[in-house]
Amino acid sequence: MLDGLMNKKERVLTALAHKTPDTTPHNIELTSEAMKAFTEKYGISKSDFFEFAGNHIEKVGYNGGRLVKPDYFEDEFGVVWNRRGGDDIGVVEDYFFKEPVLGALTLPKIDPVDIKQRTESVLQNGRDTFKLAKLGMTLFERAWSLRNMEELLMDFYENEDFVHELLGKVTDYNLEIVNEALKYPVDGFYFGDDYGQQDGLIMGAPLWRKFIKPQLARTFAPIKAKGLPVFLHSCGNIFDILGDLVEIGLDCYQTVQPEVYDLKKLKQDFGGKLTFFGAISTQQLLPYATPAEVKEKIAETIAILGTNGGYICAPTHQVSPDTPPENIMAMIETLRA
Repeated sequence: MLDGLMNKKERVLTALAHKTPDTTPHNIELTSEAMKAFTEKYGISKSDFFEFAGNHIEKVGYNGGRLVKPDYFEDEFGVVWNRRGGDDIGVVEDYFFKEPVLGALTLPKIDPVDIKQRTESVLQNGRDTFKLAKLGMTLFERAWSLRNMEELLMDFYENEDFVHELLGKVTDYNLEIVNEALKYPVDGFYFGDDYGQQDGLIMGAPLWRKFIKPQLARTFAPIKAKGLPVFLHSCGNIFDILGDLVEIGLDCYQTVQPEVYDLKKLKQDFGGKLTFFGAISTQQLLPYATPAEVKEKIAETIAILGTNGGYICAPTHQVSPDTPPENIMAMIETLRA
């Protein structure tokens, strides 16, 4: 502790332990367009934003890829994403599996040197932050990016062996990265894999349990064996599987969209088992509220989810470009206080 106060890593660890930190830890991330608008308005460089926002968490990302031509990004699996129109993620140009036959899939080769360099650059940056290893498009997202979501959902019923084999292969690849990253003193592991939509799971709980849960359990196992926390990002309403995620080792759930959850019920049902990360709406609050309303809603959300710890305050996603810079500043001022 410094001057009787917790540092940023200590606050996150305290929240994860379901104890009350000296102040609620927070993390604010912006899309590229929102970042441009904010930094230009307030005269802050992009490189200074992290410190200016007072962020508590840093992520070491292990997803790779390259720009193949302007606005077209090819990821490590060879999937090409069309990012025209300023979309930070993009849409898939073409799908690898036209038929449910796995034979042609060649998994990317991991690069231990690259993983070492990425990890050490964050671990050794001198900040007192909580440092997470991160793997995006973990399982379901990776599978549908190769197959097409509609086709994959039909495969859940019509081509079960293909789905099990595909998800197993993707998990084999993920575990290579996980086990390599765990050679370094990261503070935990963060996975991104969307399972939800506004009114429930994309594939329903029975199919999620049949296909996704066993592979996630494999993925989480070596992290839990080292006594480290597991974070999972999923958009949408995944209430029906939160108990399953706790069962296989999830410690922190992000994004917690207030449009789809009763936050008081969520805290009551899972507050002793999960730390919640997010809950400041990028869909309804931040784009449309006044700065005063933003501050009021943040205080209200912390009062609900932050009772007895167990909360990291954050926007539910990277803040979108339709959010006024004044509302981003209101959020920062409230959480830095």
